[in-house]
Amino acid sequence: MPADNAVTGTLTGSPTGSPTRSRRDLTRRRVLGTLAAAGAAAPVLTACGAPSSGGSGKAAPSSLATKPSKPVTLNILDVAGNLQLTKPIIDAFRAQHPDVVSHVTTTTGTAPELAPKVKAQEQAGNVQIQLVLTGTDGLSAGIKNGLWYDLKPYYDTFLPGLMANYQPAAASMAALAQDQGVELVWYPSGPLLEYDPAKVTTVPTSTDALLDWAKAHPGKFQYAQPRNSGPGRTLLMGLPYLLGDSDPLDPVNGWSRTWAYLTELNKYTADYPTKTSAVMTNLAQGTVHLIASTTGWYINPRALGTVPASMKVAKFDKLTWVSDAQFGVIPKGVSDDELIAALRLLAFILTPEQQAVTYDQGYFYPGPAVKDVPLSKAPAASQKAVRQYGDPDFDAWISGNPIRNSLPATAQVTAFDLWDKKIGSAK
Repeated sequence: MPADNAVTGTLTGSPTGSPTRSRRDLTRRRVLGTLAAAGAAAPVLTACGAPSSGGSGKAAPSSLATKPSKPVTLNILDVAGNLQLTKPIIDAFRAQHPDVVSHVTTTTGTAPELAPKVKAQEQAGNVQIQLVLTGTDGLSAGIKNGLWYDLKPYYDTFLPGLMANYQPAAASMAALAQDQGVELVWYPSGPLLEYDPAKVTTVPTSTDALLDWAKAHPGKFQYAQPRNSGPGRTLLMGLPYLLGDSDPLDPVNGWSRTWAYLTELNKYTADYPTKTSAVMTNLAQGTVHLIASTTGWYINPRALGTVPASMKVAKFDKLTWVSDAQFGVIPKGVSDDELIAALRLLAFILTPEQQAVTYDQGYFYPGPAVKDVPLSKAPAASQKAVRQYGDPDFDAWISGNPIRNSLPATAQVTAFDLWDKKIGSAK
């Protein structure tokens, strides 16, 4: 995912000001929020305990009406930075369906705090969150703890043809939800390399070349801690494919080449910030010259002006994309009317017209999870941003190289723990 794990702040009502200003403000809140919450980032699954019913004591309804008995308030918690993509869609849904939703509140938090928060509400019989927007980390933590409704019984009514409507690579990622979440956006992520062309004259396009460049320019290559950084974790999960490791899905027994490579690279990298935005700041200020990046992290900061537009991007010669996605999940214990409203909103987000909005300012490029939503259908501002600040080769890179799912969340947490122990602690 392009966003850092930690996102704080509260958004209510309709956005004010220009779209660019709103996104700038949200980005500033995200950057400030990560400073406060980065220290709280911790393994998501290891602290969650054994699977349980979630303590809601409320059985899932076997069937639902298509409309609530009266308009409801939806309280939406975002732990993935997803609101940058879906906030305009949520506002449009509320405006178009006053018979379904009377009010929407949106708040933000961190993935590590998600499962304990929801579990406490469910056990108290006082569920105050009707919809969660999450990445694979919060999704899997809730699955492990039995916190989310199984939504498959409601597909025919609210989400007919759900899996068939997804792009093939997005459908593969959607399966990770085990029907306990609905995939809302998808992107191939990376790993990519972003660089200052005034300082990097020979761009490394292989793992050997990257290591040689780092040796020749100590302290000038940087990536953020994988636990808290989309580009950092994408690099971590992409290296096993680039290096030809024995099992790219097994960080314990299948990553011998990756851990050896990162140990050697560690001698020459800059330190590892707790958030991607700090790496972008360092690139913008010239402290480092070459960084790990993704499609979204390359486009969006340059579109927002936080990174100079002169920065360039490169791919590895034998790239295997590691994709990422964000999901909507519904906590057990919400009322039937709230469940109906949340499902209606999820279905609305997945309509082609609204999926086109997720191109945004390139934040999760491409963004749409469903089929047949080209950039030409996106809002004019999105088209302009992507064309001006994206790379014209992105689409060819995406279509011309294999795409694999990111690690399941349990394996991700294991990989993060091993990186902390083997790499981060040695810096």
